[in-house]
Amino acid sequence: QYTAGEVDGGKAPGYRQEAGVAPDSTVETYVAAKLLLDNWRWHDVPFYIRSGKRLPRRTSEVAITFKQVPHSMFSGVLAEQLEPNVLVINIQPEEGVSLTFQAKRPGPQVKMVPLTLDFHYRDVYSKGLPEAYERLLMDCVAGDQTLFIRHDEVTVAWSLLTPVLERWAEKREDDRPHPYPAGSWGPEAADRLLGADGRRWRLLEGENIPR
Repeated sequence: QYTAGEVDGGKAPGYRQEAGVAPDSTVETYVAAKLLLDNWRWHDVPFYIRSGKRLPRRTSEVAITFKQVPHSMFSGVLAEQLEPNVLVINIQPEEGVSLTFQAKRPGPQVKMVPLTLDFHYRDVYSKGLPEAYERLLMDCVAGDQTLFIRHDEVTVAWSLLTPVLERWAEKREDDRPHPYPAGSWGPEAADRLLGADGRRWRLLEGENIPR
């Protein structure tokens, strides 16, 4: 739950200081989770999700971090470990796709550097794209269900969330949302979640702000 902090250069109140919010509210304003799918295709592939309010900026993306190959052709040559390739699907504020990979720097020495291939819709379509709800409303009128989720998808989503909501509704004595200052990227507990697996969150644009 966010506490008082600074957003866009101005002071921001904590959640409990917002109008209409109880001073002892335990409503969560941030979530970080690790999910696993119980099937052969995604066996041992973790899905990490984080979302929150009062963060430094509004951004949504899906980042796919590829596994390291079992036997690297550069093993024994490079002193440092190669960073994994990452495919990022940018949803907002700017739609696009980027692929970050390692490439050898020209020269006699074997030195790998990260390079990024970028595609942004704004670079191709200068007039901009329709707003999300604008597109959905147009599709609804036209009877186009392409971008709408199916009933079974909704059912599965609620089957995942309902036990969490029911457990949180019990409001046990030790249930307290982890605090984080408004204008930060979330609580330290979110970092510990990935740290337990030897991983770290991908840095978002501008995410050099200390917690």
